[in-house]
Amino acid sequence: MKSFMRWTAILATAALLASCKTQLQPTVSKQQYYQIDSALVGDTSIINYYLPYKGKLEAEMNRVIGYADMALTKDGAGESLIGNFFTDALLWKGQQLDPEVQVSFGTKGGIRSELKAGDITVGNIFEMMPFENAVTILTLRGDDMLRWAAFMAKTKGQPASGIQLVIENGEVKEFFVQGKPIDPQAQYKLVTYDYLANGGDYVTCFDQVLARKDYSQRIRETLMEYVSTLTKEGKHIQAQIDGRVRINK
Repeated sequence: MKSFMRWTAILATAALLASCKTQLQPTVSKQQYYQIDSALVGDTSIINYYLPYKGKLEAEMNRVIGYADMALTKDGAGESLIGNFFTDALLWKGQQLDPEVQVSFGTKGGIRSELKAGDITVGNIFEMMPFENAVTILTLRGDDMLRWAAFMAKTKGQPASGIQLVIENGEVKEFFVQGKPIDPQAQYKLVTYDYLANGGDYVTCFDQVLARKDYSQRIRETLMEYVSTLTKEGKHIQAQIDGRVRINK
């Protein structure tokens, strides 16, 4: 009898909760839309709170760190001015971190903006690489380097430095690393960023790496350091289409 009464109480409680749940469903009795535009008066307490930070941020974003003699655009088949600049900077940093690094790699989609001719600001670099991607160095077998080259051929070229790649009919026709033919049995070191090393942008050729070293430096920090270093040396930012990735028709 006690068991029957206990289960009856439990079922009654469950029924009550279920009925309460049904009754407490929110409903909209009157819809009203609010327009957000310049006529809306800001909260001065909030504005006064963030204004000092906004000023500091704008000052930093507008800080000039270099000068580009030409516009670095995404235009081009196989390679582009902005892609060559990007991966040259990445290879420069990779070889600082590990002198055995031979090549660098990014993707066209990862470079989010071009650079106009003239002053280069911190904000310009943030626009180019707004993500938190960090530097990664991979050790690969030669045959996996060939898989990487095949990926670039399939995708009609990607930003890279330290290589000469000839693509014909979507296939790798010639592939050199630092001027030498690829050796399938040799080992190579490639600098990229963690997003691509993890398989982002459909990059599947880094699934069998021999070694991997992740660094804390962000890619945009590398780009800013590269531009600032050249500026201190009295150099302007330049890039050229040099045939590192060529597509034969």
